[in-house]
Amino acid sequence: MKKTFVLLVLFVLPIVAYLFFASGVNNFGKLPVLTTDIPELNFSGRSVRLQDKITVLGFLGHGVDQKKGNAFNLNQKIYKRFHEFKDFQFVMLVPEGTETAVSELKEELSALADIGKWQFVHATDGEIKTVFESLETDLELQADLGTPYVFIIDKDRNLRGRDKDEDEGTKYGFNATSVADLNNKMEDDVKIILAEYRLALKKNNANRTTK
Repeated sequence: MKKTFVLLVLFVLPIVAYLFFASGVNNFGKLPVLTTDIPELNFSGRSVRLQDKITVLGFLGHGVDQKKGNAFNLNQKIYKRFHEFKDFQFVMLVPEGTETAVSELKEELSALADIGKWQFVHATDGEIKTVFESLETDLELQADLGTPYVFIIDKDRNLRGRDKDEDEGTKYGFNATSVADLNNKMEDDVKIILAEYRLALKKNNANRTTK
């Protein structure tokens, strides 16, 4: 009986665990697409490519100083955990005229982590509104053109989120003022989309080797 039990633990349980996690990736490993064809960020001052990138998109607004806490939360809870993944980036849209405040924020963030994949893109008020509206969410920009919410954009420029969230129903973005939202929901969703692309890459590589 003891030998049987040991064999069961050593051989059967690992197989069961593998099948469980494998089915989890297949059945639950994709985030719903909520909005398609998010436009590329091509502004007169600077352009940032979204295509072929996994992007966390945010809007800091004119009150950059008031959004520093949000940036620090994102940096600690999301960016530092995932920034080493290829093709992952943070893009923050900021209005023209906030260059000094952005420079100060970047300096403070750089003391906490390598911010090479943080990008701050200056745009006109109208350009920022156009990008936000293209997300087609149930959220609104604040009067200063900022929002505490950030959004996950996939490599095909689709907005990803949750269509059956237990608290919000359809969840378009993640509230950077809420550590709980970042820890309990956004971190999981970033993991899912990264796993989704890793799985697709493995399948493509496997197909190439069998040809």
